[in-house]
Amino acid sequence: MNIVRVDPRNDLLWRKLVEQAPSGVFHSPSWIRVLTDTYGWEASAYVILDDCGEPCAGIPFCRITDVLGERIVALPFSDYCDPLVNDAHSWRFLIDQLLPEHCPITVRCLQNDLPLADERFSLVKEAKWHGLDLRPEPDALWRAMHDSTHRAIRKSQREGLVVRLAQSEEELRAFFEMHLKVRKYKYGLLAQPYSFFRNIWHHFVEAQHGFLLLALSEDKIAAGDFFLEWKDTLYYKFNASLPGDLSHRPNDLLIWEGIQRGKDQGLTYLDFGLSDIDQEGLVRYKRKFGTQEKTISFLRHEPNGGPTPVEKEMRELLGKLTNWFTDQLVPDPVTERAGENLYRLFT
Repeated sequence: MNIVRVDPRNDLLWRKLVEQAPSGVFHSPSWIRVLTDTYGWEASAYVILDDCGEPCAGIPFCRITDVLGERIVALPFSDYCDPLVNDAHSWRFLIDQLLPEHCPITVRCLQNDLPLADERFSLVKEAKWHGLDLRPEPDALWRAMHDSTHRAIRKSQREGLVVRLAQSEEELRAFFEMHLKVRKYKYGLLAQPYSFFRNIWHHFVEAQHGFLLLALSEDKIAAGDFFLEWKDTLYYKFNASLPGDLSHRPNDLLIWEGIQRGKDQGLTYLDFGLSDIDQEGLVRYKRKFGTQEKTISFLRHEPNGGPTPVEKEMRELLGKLTNWFTDQLVPDPVTERAGENLYRLFT
């Protein structure tokens, strides 16, 4: 086999591979640009070429070096990013390019089971994934949803909620501030930097490959859903809402509007993304829309037998810092700055 290392943000071989293979948005050059533009990481991909010089398999990754040590992640902050391979021989040939570096390697798989059979990787975590087939007629999609979803959508419509596309970065900023508050006050977590969302806006929304839907109550933004597009699939990536407006039930209405917009654009699937298994409320919420459910497998190769004592200590400290900076007494701008400086370590 012939193998080459490329920059997946702009290399024609990678572009050709992801267009012909069953790839997802997290393989896309645009998503990889979001990661590198936000965090400054180097992105690479190994691509296998067939006898005619055409790409037939590949894997993207970032090499990260920081206070937690050196590691390889395929890819950071991506719900899943299966290696684009069809057989065990190709998988081993690809991953054998990375194993000699003797540092931890993390892969998240949804569709491809080949890495799960590799004895050099351990299953360290599982998460839920949900998706919806958009090909049925709207009436069939409506009937497949839970009655509580029907009631929520009708309630928000009766109360005059209006859904429209975000039109400016000022509205993007308003969405981010809602997102920051949800992460902080509901989950006790830091948010990704605002630059991460601005880069998504630039590489997806401005490029006509995504949109931010806003629900407005009396001209005030009450909630928003961020959707990305790749090939035939619409990706539900981020949601944020104001607690005081949840009685209007804006979130169900936003999903229904997203479904209809996806159908209007000729898309055939809606990817609801990752939910941690312990997020029972989020899992139930996604099931209400008549979705299919699968498992995302987190795999890790540990050449040195596991985390070093220093890495364990640093990760414990990172958890404590998260708790401190998401305390309700901490001003939101301080929490935002903490996310800007610390979120890159959650890989």
